[in-house]
Amino acid sequence: MEKKTPIDTKAIEGHIRGILKALGENPEREGLVDTPARVARMFEEVFKGIGYTNDEIAHMFDTTFEDDIDVRADSHDMVMVRDIECFSYCEHHLALMYNMKISVAYIPNGKIIGLSKIARIADMVCRRLQLQERIGSDIAEILKKVTESEDIAVIIKADHSCMTARGIKKPGASTLTMTLRGRFNSDKTLSDRLMSLTGAEP
Repeated sequence: MEKKTPIDTKAIEGHIRGILKALGENPEREGLVDTPARVARMFEEVFKGIGYTNDEIAHMFDTTFEDDIDVRADSHDMVMVRDIECFSYCEHHLALMYNMKISVAYIPNGKIIGLSKIARIADMVCRRLQLQERIGSDIAEILKKVTESEDIAVIIKADHSCMTARGIKKPGASTLTMTLRGRFNSDKTLSDRLMSLTGAEP
């Protein structure tokens, strides 16, 4: 499913020229004359996810396989994709969230999603103005819609340039967030196993 992006590249070009002028630069000089158009094309690419709701992303990647594994009600069988590399932009400063690694796990409930689809969901969620905490909850919500599993975990580690390159300026500081749903949140044995597998142990 595809739909037209709401991103107005011509408007972005005009605003970038205005920002360059406000910075005291000359947007007509050789090094900057094509910058507004380049930035507009970049924004169209890196913010593609803004054009889709979580429901639409779930529909986009809703191809699943019937689970032929006998999953008991108390099963701890899980599917995990570790260290999906992504980047996003913080909505507070439009600053880059980088060195981002996302690990996603779920316990099948009759449906299994293709592994590449998990990475595609994570990538599309990150292509929005975001908060790291919301990235985790968005991925969990979409995966629940697709797999119909209540037991989902998303662990994200990332560096934030709004913290490393400006403000307090602490290079090397990273942020770890954990979104735990269902048994990952209520079953300590399962959550401890998850932490061990992802290297997120306290």
